[in-house]
Amino acid sequence: MTVDDRSFRKALGCFASGVTVVTTLTPDSRQPVGVTVSAFSSLSLDPPLVLFCLGAKTSSLEAFTNFGHFAINMLAETQRDLSIRFASRSDDKWAGVDWNAGKSGVPLIKGCLASLECSLENKIDGGDHLILIGRVQSIKHQEGGAPLLYFRGAYMNYGPPPPPAQ
Repeated sequence: MTVDDRSFRKALGCFASGVTVVTTLTPDSRQPVGVTVSAFSSLSLDPPLVLFCLGAKTSSLEAFTNFGHFAINMLAETQRDLSIRFASRSDDKWAGVDWNAGKSGVPLIKGCLASLECSLENKIDGGDHLILIGRVQSIKHQEGGAPLLYFRGAYMNYGPPPPPAQ
């Protein structure tokens, strides 16, 4: 049985996902780099590990594999414009973006629901993607807010957020 690309993409689109912007720095000039990623997952609580996947042809792949640190910035539903911006091939992705440098220098985007600063733990070949595993070194998160969601090729509204956990 053969799986055709179109059917596979349509089926995968049935899985709603949160949207992140994964950030790092170029190893040589320490310029900020960022890309929109929905292929993100927690991996382990002990040790605290997460993973994300980048296409093997992603222009910024070398920065993510060589700098040694990255941040997962979990977007709020009010940050749809950032998702679109960092999904583009624009050279000017960072113009007007409000961010702080994390402990390792990687960009932590302000206003996100959460940001996880990670050290690169491992890289695994995943077909036409590379799976990058990071050890979480520091965490920032806000109480309340709603996530930016992606489903069937479109952004979705979460609805009213639940009250913050006590």
